[in-house]
Amino acid sequence: MIRKTFIGLVLLVGLLVVWTLARRSEPVGVKFFRVTRETLVSSVSTNGKVEPLEWASARASLPGTVAKVFVQRGQSVHGGDPLVELDTTAAEAALAEATAKVAQARAELQLTSSGGRPAQLSDIQGQLDRARLDLQTAQHDYEALNRLLSKNAATAKDVSDAAARVNQLHIEIESLEQRRKNLVAPEDRTLAQAKLREAQAAESAATHVLDLSTIRAPIDGVVYEFDIHTGTYLAAGALVANVGRLNPVRVTVYVDEPDLGRVKRGNPVLISWDGLPGRQWQGRVDKPATQVVTLGSRQVGEVGAIIDNPDHDLLPGTNIDAEIQAGTAVNALSIPKEAVRRRNEQTGVMLLDNGKIVWRPIELGITTLLRAQVVSGLKEGDGVAGTVNPTLTDGERVKPAFLN
Repeated sequence: MIRKTFIGLVLLVGLLVVWTLARRSEPVGVKFFRVTRETLVSSVSTNGKVEPLEWASARASLPGTVAKVFVQRGQSVHGGDPLVELDTTAAEAALAEATAKVAQARAELQLTSSGGRPAQLSDIQGQLDRARLDLQTAQHDYEALNRLLSKNAATAKDVSDAAARVNQLHIEIESLEQRRKNLVAPEDRTLAQAKLREAQAAESAATHVLDLSTIRAPIDGVVYEFDIHTGTYLAAGALVANVGRLNPVRVTVYVDEPDLGRVKRGNPVLISWDGLPGRQWQGRVDKPATQVVTLGSRQVGEVGAIIDNPDHDLLPGTNIDAEIQAGTAVNALSIPKEAVRRRNEQTGVMLLDNGKIVWRPIELGITTLLRAQVVSGLKEGDGVAGTVNPTLTDGERVKPAFLN
């Protein structure tokens, strides 16, 4: 009985050894992918921020309270259009006072040009007219008495008195004429001219202050930063609005440091914004990064892109998602990235060759999230292994299972 049991155990062990050896001689099942041709687009996905390509700020030139608001955020304006108007009560009063002083100065200058005040001139002219009329009469009397004296009909004293009267009237007329001339001295005209210039300067300054009360758009564009309302107090120099030209716009794209080498000037860029789902904006990289900076927990380069924005719906300050198309390969040999592996500082794949798995070095081109371009080392239709059991050795027979 014991002998039979022993023989049975020996037979069982022998069967297990044979089965194990048979199992080890069977090829191992391995998943393979075929090398195919397709167009690959290598992209860098990241985020960024919209900025105007050209912009200018409108600021308050003097302090005051906003009395009128003419625009709102997002509105298109032309350079010179009013944005807000400050309270002009004080400025209008100052201008009215200055204008009145100009009128007064002009009147005084007119007086100096005409020789004096009308009432004074009229009084002197009246006296001159009477004196000249009296002179004519006195001259006539003097001449008449001279004739009578020659006929002994008048005395010498009568003639002398008449001559004295004529002389007196000449002196009176000269005195009145000098008095009229002295109504306005040369320095009076100079002073009147100076007063007029001073009054005009004050009027110009008051007009300028009134003009500054209206704050205007500095350039043609869209008002993209504006938070002013009626009653807001503005200090001198306070920002009123930023106005920018929004087609195209500049987008600063934050590219992670490992991807910077893939980004080149001229690369196409696609922009999307959560605020307008389904919309995309297109443009190109125009300014590669010049340095790496810290952005939160990331090390990034700030890449500049010019983006078409014909509807002006991408506003400055908007946070966007960006996809930079770093390279395109048309009709390229392509394999899954999971098939690519490294060995002894070489890039290669495990190739299916006559039922065996062998190492094949390859050269890669552009890569996408899931695929890689094969530049050399493989041909269309080749089979490359996906995940491989690390115990498999180069040249070992395998049982392939193709996934494409």
